[in-house]
Amino acid sequence: MHASLLTRALVAAPAVGPLPDVVTTGPAAAWTLLIVSALLVGLSKTALPGVTTIAVAMLAQVLPAKESTGVMLLLLLSGDLPAIWAYRRDADAVMLKRLLPAVACGVLIGALFLRAASDDLMRRVIGWLLIVLIVITLAQRGRGRRRGGPAARAASGGAPSSGTGSDSRAGSSPVARMVHGALAGFSTMVANAGGPVTSLYFLACRYPVKAFLGTTAWFFFLVNLTKLPFSIALGIIHADALALVAILIPAVLVGALAGRLLADRMPQRVFDPVVMVLTIVAALPLVA
Repeated sequence: MHASLLTRALVAAPAVGPLPDVVTTGPAAAWTLLIVSALLVGLSKTALPGVTTIAVAMLAQVLPAKESTGVMLLLLLSGDLPAIWAYRRDADAVMLKRLLPAVACGVLIGALFLRAASDDLMRRVIGWLLIVLIVITLAQRGRGRRRGGPAARAASGGAPSSGTGSDSRAGSSPVARMVHGALAGFSTMVANAGGPVTSLYFLACRYPVKAFLGTTAWFFFLVNLTKLPFSIALGIIHADALALVAILIPAVLVGALAGRLLADRMPQRVFDPVVMVLTIVAALPLVA
């Protein structure tokens, strides 16, 4: 894909001015991956959270691993805004307060790892982390189907129970919150890939649909805001990243609109296996 050409163009270009030159001289394949990644970010925020992992893997194929993490964070924040507006009254504030301390610990550990890791190591970590999270997701859903639990209902297209995450009980223990919160914080700081862990936890808490979507939207908005100063301090968000994101934000919004339109039309039981397979295919080149 000659991604290094795009990287050199981005590094050489100031934040304001030569952006049209970057667009016209960048390799077509690289820009295609960037735009598709932005579309998938928008889609993930309004309909299909699992799609984020595909966008993460695609972006890391085009940009250096650390820079891709910074660009993806800005894209996720731009997608968070319409999501939290749509579900502004549906978040479980009690659960958010309980989860955030563990998530903050995971984010801090992830930031320290980012500071020490080389770009090559980061690329492999992103790939392996995505694969591990997929395996965990498949294993959890397989057990849920055998037991007839909430994961099985979600995978089969059934509605979650009417429990309110704060009072219902699988996965609500302090230990479960600490483990899931810390893992979500680390994986989202290192690879912007905390979605699978968090989704599994919220499914275990038996949220109804709107509470699930609202709590997820607000959770990641707060987590992404927490990550922002760490990413700036580590130098993975800079003027060139802002310039690139400014170009890609319209694609994020288009993806969010498309997700809103498609949300009620695609059965989860059909789409989930497709997302898993595509994510594995996208992650494998990163670990090669």
